[in-house]
Amino acid sequence: MDEAQIIQRLGMLRTEHRDLDSAIDALRLMGTGDQLQIARMKKRKLALRDEITLLEDQLIPDIIA
Repeated sequence: MDEAQIIQRLGMLRTEHRDLDSAIDALRLMGTGDQLQIARMKKRKLALRDEITLLEDQLIPDIIA
């Protein structure tokens, strides 16, 4: 992936991460949230965070100190 593709993918992942965060909060506030569904959403959110971190690392050049 080139830098532009990485930046575009990062934007999509960050949006999905925020959307999941909002959905989890909404389910908690309603009090009717299925705990299994919330757990799955949290797991997906963690996977997104891992992928975001990986892509961000690709954008930062390696500097030998």
